[in-house]
Amino acid sequence: MNNEHDSSLPEGPDPRALSAFVDGELPPEERAAIEAQLAQQPQAAARVAAWRAQKAALQALCGAPQGSERSESVGQSDADDEPAFIVVRRPTPWWQRVGLAACWLAAGAGLALALGPLAPRLTGGAWNGLGGQPPSFAERADIAYAVYTPERRHPVEVAANEEEHLINWLSKRLNRPLSVPSLQEYGYSLVGGRLLPGEAGPAAQFMYENTSGARLTLYITGIARDETAFRLFRDGNRRTFYWVSDRMGYALSGPISEDKLRSIAIEVCSALGGKPEAWQ
Repeated sequence: MNNEHDSSLPEGPDPRALSAFVDGELPPEERAAIEAQLAQQPQAAARVAAWRAQKAALQALCGAPQGSERSESVGQSDADDEPAFIVVRRPTPWWQRVGLAACWLAAGAGLALALGPLAPRLTGGAWNGLGGQPPSFAERADIAYAVYTPERRHPVEVAANEEEHLINWLSKRLNRPLSVPSLQEYGYSLVGGRLLPGEAGPAAQFMYENTSGARLTLYITGIARDETAFRLFRDGNRRTFYWVSDRMGYALSGPISEDKLRSIAIEVCSALGGKPEAWQ
């Protein structure tokens, strides 16, 4: 039995030679010799593969060029055997992310302060959250409309057939004599009303409905300030015209056209003792 082996193939390639091989620093004849050894020595081949993967990861991390170096220093057989590159992206430090978010927040706040006074002009009176916000009672009126108008069995607490009781009850709770304006000329009949929580006290909601089932609501609540401003607040397909008169906030909400809702709001304001001529 022949125990001799080929002396041209050492027990294992020199690690320094393997490192030079991975880095593409060997002349062609030495590189060919290493390739022949790797074909017969799986452990050395695995070491070379691991070093190549590590090198590729470091190049990706540091942004070093890869394609040109490989084409010059590694033969075609090396490229075929080379494992896929592992791309490692350096995470952005948390303090940079927080600083960037703070910059955007400051920029947004500055834009809001700059455009806030111009919002009614820029939007034609339609407040959609640009700059200043509509008063709380207008937003509450819109939410109350969205919550209660879809109800078919219980849209109100007190129905229109008890209108006198409804008016007396809500007037007592709001500590203010209330009246329910008629919208019959616009095709809407009173459904009834309910008591709701307001920003600084109770609020009343009166609901109207036309023959096709479309509904409008009138929201009334006391507020701390007084003004004659008349504004439009939109949310989706819902529109709310709101105004303040004698320290009472009023909001008429519905999905109808702005022109029609404005006409009804002017009529309602006049019927409740307001001065809609100030809006013209």
